[in-house]
Amino acid sequence: MNNQMNKHILVRVGEIFLKGKNKNFFETLLFRNIKSALKGTEQTVRRERNRFIVCDFSEEDLDNILTNLGKVFGVHSFSVCHVCESNYESINALAQTLVPFDKKTFRVNSNRSDKRFPMNSMELSRELGGDILNAHSHLSVDLHNPDFILFVDVGTEFSYIYSDKIMGMGGMPVGTAGHGLLLLSGGIDSPVAAVLASKRGLELSAIHFHSYPYTSEQAKQKVIDLAKIISPYTGSFKLYIVSTTKLQEAFNKHCESSYAITLLRRAMMRLSEELAFKIKAECIINGESLGQVASQTIQSIGATNSVVNTLPVIRPLICFDKSEIIELAKKFDTYETSILPFEDCCTAFLPSSPVTRPKNEKSEKEEKRIPNYDDLLKEALETVEIVKI
Repeated sequence: MNNQMNKHILVRVGEIFLKGKNKNFFETLLFRNIKSALKGTEQTVRRERNRFIVCDFSEEDLDNILTNLGKVFGVHSFSVCHVCESNYESINALAQTLVPFDKKTFRVNSNRSDKRFPMNSMELSRELGGDILNAHSHLSVDLHNPDFILFVDVGTEFSYIYSDKIMGMGGMPVGTAGHGLLLLSGGIDSPVAAVLASKRGLELSAIHFHSYPYTSEQAKQKVIDLAKIISPYTGSFKLYIVSTTKLQEAFNKHCESSYAITLLRRAMMRLSEELAFKIKAECIINGESLGQVASQTIQSIGATNSVVNTLPVIRPLICFDKSEIIELAKKFDTYETSILPFEDCCTAFLPSSPVTRPKNEKSEKEEKRIPNYDDLLKEALETVEIVKI
């Protein structure tokens, strides 16, 4: 190779190693997701055995590439590498140039993926470490707690040398676990639930409920902004915006006020399941956390879950503390947008004393008091607005 100092990025996979005969399926989706995440930067992504190589990028794009790789689920870790030909002379020459002068101790970690290389991993580490010691008198070897580690990854044609590993998000590639429909509000919880669901491989669509004019256009825009913030983690998706205004007016007019939130959430679940069938989603996802608010007691969750006839309902945050959710929201950059003071549909017609232990029988009785209830549900889905994120 003419330019021995040419930089590549070595991308390592995570749980895909455990997938046996299905590994190719997972790697193919991860390859697609990496290329999608790096759109907008100039680079080439190459697929190799159990890893990926990003090359042909400019120094100006490097920070963006590293940031975007850090949001791709299925990536265990990645490193900016220097590359050379896979012979000992080239490896040694390159390694000598990468030794820092401000460190005192080191060790060499070698991995020989090409078993035809004449030295095994231990022999290569020992030989290379000895040559580095001979050339750099300020250094000594420390196998247990060195100031820096020089990693050498020997491939069939090229070898990669680096000193740092950047941890990725882990998890499974988005799209490997099927398709889920997320209930996305403007709060703190549901965007975090979206990212965690994607981490386990779920491809997402999202549904948002608003009650304009009781909620503002800014509230709707806030949700669109949140969807854009999470999209580097989830991949692109469609956001379905559904009005619950007429339903909430009917609840307010015909039903016991303490049941308003329960009835609204039951309607949301009915509408979500209906939409999920239409778009071929295989589950419903929401941001509920047990006991966090009055509508999230086990009885309330049971009352709303009971109207979902077929699909599983996944709650990634069900046992998380609020402080834990806030920390994740800050990590995923959704927190500052989530706390903007724009109301959502659950605050419209908010009762002074919402029921915390609703009964299914009572909920059904209240719904029967609403004239043309099924028609109102049908109308809500007929007026859906679709935003491509």
